[in-house]
Amino acid sequence: MAAAENKPLSSAEVRLLLDYFADFPVLLIASSGGPDSTALLWLMARWRKARKRGPKLIAVTVDHGLRPESKCEAQAVASLARTLGVEHRTLRWTGAKPKTGIQEAARQARYRLLAGAARKAGARCVLTAHTLDDQAETLLFRMARGSGVTGLAGMDHTAPMPFDDPDGFVLVRPLLRTPKSRLIATLKAAKVPYADDPSNRDPRFARPRWRALMPALAAEGLTPERFGKLARRVARLEWTMKEIMKAAANALAPGEWPRGGPVTMQAADYFRLPDEIALRLLGQAIDHAGDEGPVELGKLEALTDALFLASDTKRFRRTLAGAMLTLAGGLLTVERAPPRRRRALKRP
Repeated sequence: MAAAENKPLSSAEVRLLLDYFADFPVLLIASSGGPDSTALLWLMARWRKARKRGPKLIAVTVDHGLRPESKCEAQAVASLARTLGVEHRTLRWTGAKPKTGIQEAARQARYRLLAGAARKAGARCVLTAHTLDDQAETLLFRMARGSGVTGLAGMDHTAPMPFDDPDGFVLVRPLLRTPKSRLIATLKAAKVPYADDPSNRDPRFARPRWRALMPALAAEGLTPERFGKLARRVARLEWTMKEIMKAAANALAPGEWPRGGPVTMQAADYFRLPDEIALRLLGQAIDHAGDEGPVELGKLEALTDALFLASDTKRFRRTLAGAMLTLAGGLLTVERAPPRRRRALKRP
C-alpha cells in the first residue's frame, strides 16, 4: 500500500471535500459509529468549527437492534457528537425483522428513518460515509450479478433515496473518492475511537466476501483506485448516453409520453437505431408504460433480440414488466398490458 494511502487527510483536502456544503442551512450526517461514519462526523464538525458561518449539523444514528452492542455504539456516537458540539439523535428500527434478506431490509429501514429525520430537521440531504473502497465493492458486486454498463458507473456523489420518496431527499457521499485507510489514519492521528461491527466480516453476506477478496485483487492491480477510475469513466459515458437517448426519444416518439402509454414509433426508424440505443429506448418505453417495476436487463435483451428477428414478418406481440409491445402496420407501440386473466376456481 502506498504511503500516501496511510496519511491523515490534510485541512486543505478536507476543505476541498466539504466546502460544497457551505451554503446548506442544515446537514444530516448518518453516523453508525464505525470508522467511516465516525470520520465523516469528526471531519464535518472540524470543518464547521473553522468557519464563521455555515450549516447546522445534526448527526443521526440508526439502531437496527440486530446486535446487543448496537445500543452502546449509538451512545458512543452521541457522546462524540456532544464533544464536537453537534446535535445527535438516535433512531430505532422497531417491529418484526425478516428472517431472510436482513441486510437489504435493514438498509431500506435505515434510509426511511434518515429521510424522516431529515424532514423533521428541515434538511434536504443526508450525508453518508461511503468510501472509495465501498465503490470498488459495489462494482464487483454488480459485475457478479451481470450488471450492464449503467450499473458499472457505481454509486454517484449525489443520488435520490433508494425508495419511492415523494419529498425528493438526496443522498450525498462526500468521501466517495477517499480510501478507507486514510479515514482510519485520520481518526488514529486525532485519537478518536470507533466501533468495529463484526457483521462487516460475516461471510454469510455478499459484501464481506467481496471485501475479503480485495487485498488479493489489489495485488494484481485491481485496486480501489482503479475501480473508482472505471466507475468515473463509465459515469461519463452514461451521461453521454442519456443525452443521445433524449435526442432519440424526441426524434422517434416526440412529445410527452402519457403514463401507461401508448408510446408509438415508426418501426423502420426504430430498426435503424444502433443496437445499444434501440435497447435502451425500448427499455425506457417499457418502464414508462408498464406497472411491474424496472425491466430486467437480461429479459429486455432477449425481447429486443426477438423483436429484431421478427422485423421482417411485420407482426410481433410480447409483454414484459407490465407493458405490451406490438409491431403491426409499420408501427411499434408500447402500452400498458391488459390485466392477466385468472382461472376461475371450480367449485367442489
